[in-house]
Amino acid sequence: MKIVIVTFDEFTDIDVFFPWDILNRVRLIGGITDWEVKIAGTKKFHTSMAGLTIPIHSEINEIKDADAVLFSSGKGVQSLINDKEFLSSLHLNPHRQLIGSMCSGSLLLGALGLLKGKKATTYPTVVHQLKSYGVNVVEESFVNEGNISTAAGCLAGQDLASWVIKTLAGEEMVDKVIESVLPVGKGLNFK
Repeated sequence: MKIVIVTFDEFTDIDVFFPWDILNRVRLIGGITDWEVKIAGTKKFHTSMAGLTIPIHSEINEIKDADAVLFSSGKGVQSLINDKEFLSSLHLNPHRQLIGSMCSGSLLLGALGLLKGKKATTYPTVVHQLKSYGVNVVEESFVNEGNISTAAGCLAGQDLASWVIKTLAGEEMVDKVIESVLPVGKGLNFK
């Protein structure tokens, strides 16, 4: 299984690193050796809103081969939703792939037409922008419609990671990951 987290300059740190950590636990503690998590972008390095520069593992055109694609959020989304070259490079197939977004990353799904007529959630400051794509925006932390999910809030990555793990590796694996994050099983809600 190949899971890709899409990032860009001025991404929100937690929206990349939190799901990165959770998703990698499937391989590390779950023993699924063909489970691969990559960070994709348009350059060899991208810098977060907090100023951290990270290496990119995969080119953006490689997301077409992924089983799951998650879009991070951040200030950088604003320029990308109007970048026709970037949008046309995102070859996604919602019939074959799990596609998700965190907070303002939903604007990228909206710009691609993947949320038109669907229910979705996003970060509060971009609700009206997302509605402009014909999306029924709801005030919920996680919304799933078939193979497309949107999540909102600083800990949105937990919901998306859980959805990907449950769908691709099963409920039992979600339980193992929860236990590895919170050995007492309390705190964050992964289900």
